[in-house]
Amino acid sequence: METLTDKILTSTIRQRPADSYKGTYGRVTLIGGNRNFGGAILMASAAAVYAGAGLVTTITDASNQGSLHARLPEAMFADIADVSQTQALVQGTDVVVIGPGLGTDEAALQVLTNVLRTVTPNQTLVIDGSAITLVAKYQLALPQAHLIFTPHQMEWQRLSGIVIAEQTPTANRQAVDRLHATVVVKSHRTEIYTATQTYVNPLGTPAQATGGMGDTLAGMIGGFTAQFTPQEQAVCAAVYTHSAIAEELAQTQYVVLPSQIAADLPRFMKAHEGTQA
Repeated sequence: METLTDKILTSTIRQRPADSYKGTYGRVTLIGGNRNFGGAILMASAAAVYAGAGLVTTITDASNQGSLHARLPEAMFADIADVSQTQALVQGTDVVVIGPGLGTDEAALQVLTNVLRTVTPNQTLVIDGSAITLVAKYQLALPQAHLIFTPHQMEWQRLSGIVIAEQTPTANRQAVDRLHATVVVKSHRTEIYTATQTYVNPLGTPAQATGGMGDTLAGMIGGFTAQFTPQEQAVCAAVYTHSAIAEELAQTQYVVLPSQIAADLPRFMKAHEGTQA
C-alpha cells in the first residue's frame, strides 16, 4: 500500500494553457437530490464547479431549482423526472456523478437504472451514496464504463459483503477486483483501490465529521476526473486535496463545513498547480 503525499498535487493539477476554453475542462453531470435531500446534490455540484470542471449540469428534483440557481448560478439545471432529457444529458457528458441525495425509493431506482443503461464505455461514472446502496440491494448490472465507487465503510459493507471489522486491504482488494472499478473506501484514513495499486490518504481530521462531506468529495472527484489524467491519479489527487484543505481549515475551526472545502478549492489548486501539460 502506497501512502499519498503532496506530490500527487503538482503532478496532477496542471497549469492551464492560454488557449483554454470551457470545453477544455470537461462536462460533468450530477444526478441526485430528492425533495428531502437537495443539499447533498448542491454541495456535490458546487465541488465540481469550484474544482474547475468546464460545464456542470445538475439533474435534480424540481423543488431544488431555485436553491441551485441562487447558490450556484454556474450550474445548469434539469428536472430529474424528465427521463428522456436525463438520457440525452448523460449521453453528452464526460463524467456522471450519481447518488448524492438520490434516495432509495422506487423513483430513485428508476433513475439509477436509466443511467446505468445509458452510459457508454468511454464515459466515467462516479457512483456515490444511496446509489451504492441501490446497486448492492438490487444487484444491478454495472455498465461498461470507467467506474468509480465512493462508499463509506457501511456502504462498502453492503456492496462488497465484507463487514466493517473485516475490511482489510487484502479482503477489499479481492472485492474491488470483482467490480472492475476504482473504489474509494472513506474512513479515518481513506483507502483508494485502483486497478493495479492501493493507496492510503494520510490526511484527515475529526473536524470533517459532518453531513455532506462525502457529497463534496464525490463532486470533487467528478471535477478532477473531467480535467486531469491519468484518471486514477486524478481520483487520488481529489481525495488528498479534500483532506488537505480540511486540515488547513481545522487549525482555526472546531468544525469544517463541506461547503467551505469547496469554496477554498480554487485557491488551494492554484497554490499547488504543476507545470503546463
